[in-house]
Amino acid sequence: MPAWLMMNWWPFPPLTREVQLDEKWSFVYKKQENCTAEEVEGQRMGDFWDHVAFDPEHRLVLSVVFGKRFSERVHEVLKQVRQRMGNRVPRLITSDEYSSYAQAIRRVFGQWVRPKQKQGKKPRNPYRRLLPGVTYAMVHKHRKNGHVAQVTTNVVFGTRQRVAAALAESTASTHINTSFLERNNGTDRNRNSRKVRRTYCFSKDWEVHQAEGYFTLYSYNFCWCVRTLGQFRGEGCWEPRTPAMAAGLTDRVWTLGDWLQRPVLCRSG
Repeated sequence: MPAWLMMNWWPFPPLTREVQLDEKWSFVYKKQENCTAEEVEGQRMGDFWDHVAFDPEHRLVLSVVFGKRFSERVHEVLKQVRQRMGNRVPRLITSDEYSSYAQAIRRVFGQWVRPKQKQGKKPRNPYRRLLPGVTYAMVHKHRKNGHVAQVTTNVVFGTRQRVAAALAESTASTHINTSFLERNNGTDRNRNSRKVRRTYCFSKDWEVHQAEGYFTLYSYNFCWCVRTLGQFRGEGCWEPRTPAMAAGLTDRVWTLGDWLQRPVLCRSG
């Protein structure tokens, strides 16, 4: 699928301060355990993952990259997040325990530093230093008999004080979590029957699966009114709002026709 057809263009950077990261499982044609080695190597059958970045305050899908569960997908998601935020650094990033996130955050929200060479000393190699304000926390789910028995958290980059300050400013989170993105995963499975668990509606073709994923996830931003985002206007009247409205990307609810007819920027890749 051409990159220009992804429908992920923003009119200007959203008002994002907090980012949650997660991967959502689905499969194409047949499940991974039923694929041959050649089919898995071709990367068009078996398990596929939605690598998603989400703004919990505005319920906004910031970025999604589809494919096998590789570190390159995580890096691409975060690179898109930084571009769409106008190169700003979010106050808080949270994810599950997938190890690729820490490395990707360092690559995307870091800068190369070349140490000064001291006379008579061996030159030190350049290294990547995190930009000021980068705070990243991880959620660990401990399972027992297939169920979550305990949840613990760990601050990977930054300090507990910076995490507490970010949570105090958040209009959504009161503690380290990925709950808002996990709830959105359920919404997306409901909107896209190809991703419903234990279904005969699974995708048979990778490109169709990817196109449908872009369609449901990005149209959600502009066309789907989220109940918890509604604004009270008095006398029992509530104004419905979409994630894009809450994030300051638009001032109205778009119809599906509005979204499909919106001109998009043609990009190679």
